[in-house]
Amino acid sequence: MRDAIHPSGSHRSTSEDSRLNAEATAWLIRLASGEATTEDAEAVQRWCSQSRAHGQAFAEAKLLWQLLGPASDMLSETTPEPAAVLPLRPRPQLARRAFLGGALAASVAAVGYLGSRPPFRLWPSPEELVADYRTGTGGRQTVAIGDNVSIVLNTQTSIDMRASNSGRRGFELIDGEASITMKADADVEVLAAFGRTTASAAHFTIRRDNASVCVTCLRGEVSVRFRGQVASVSPGHQIVYDADSLKPAVAADVVVSSAWERGQLIFRHEPFARVVHEINRYRPGKIVLLNDKLGERDVVATFQLSRIDAALDHLAETFGARLRRLPGGMILLS
Repeated sequence: MRDAIHPSGSHRSTSEDSRLNAEATAWLIRLASGEATTEDAEAVQRWCSQSRAHGQAFAEAKLLWQLLGPASDMLSETTPEPAAVLPLRPRPQLARRAFLGGALAASVAAVGYLGSRPPFRLWPSPEELVADYRTGTGGRQTVAIGDNVSIVLNTQTSIDMRASNSGRRGFELIDGEASITMKADADVEVLAAFGRTTASAAHFTIRRDNASVCVTCLRGEVSVRFRGQVASVSPGHQIVYDADSLKPAVAADVVVSSAWERGQLIFRHEPFARVVHEINRYRPGKIVLLNDKLGERDVVATFQLSRIDAALDHLAETFGARLRRLPGGMILLS
């Protein structure tokens, strides 16, 4: 079946992470072009100092740039100045090597998280490496707990098997996404970030992105405990919690949320940037979106996971976007 894509004219806000990643990459391209000025260096330092998230985004972009090696030289010779970079007036130029090698060393070094949170998931974190079960990019694995509980791990997912204090069987979701199906006589507990999810004779999915966790109930009843609060999630509903709060349960499109179990990605009026973020989970390397306006475009699409790169080509063709492929699976999309 051919992937279906239907652009519309509506716009949505680009996610903060996607925006910062795009801006960091655009700055890095400018700095590596050989035309950067000392004022550019000062501007990027100010950009990085705006917040920890800004510094992390630039640290990830810089490390990925270094890992790509010769690709960065090719890019600096052939890529026109990104729209995200302000036009320059003649000013004293700063050598590319001097800037990338030293001018931002302090700001990058200040971001000490890289050892535990690999940039763009280029390699597993220490927690993932020691997990009982782990899937790679684009992988899927089924794990059984006895004869009555089945766990399907989606792409880039790691879990540790454990039992709760009450003796209930279960696991910790370190990262990624899992679907849990239980028979009538079974129950399970899932620990993820700051909360615990319990269910009996149910089918539900749970997804963890850093500190944010989303639980979607497909069948039965699911209970979510978060810092003294308890919430029930009924079929067709989902609930989200993060480091700060437990959100109210809301109605969910279970066809969309469980599509990966059927080998699909389904998007119903999602911003282009969100679609790129999801595709990045299923392919090696990294797609970097450099066009903010493109990131806000509305997408209705159905993709086959077995043809994820073809899905990206269809997206680019449909929206008139430009793809630039680099070694290591990196793609610049503008």
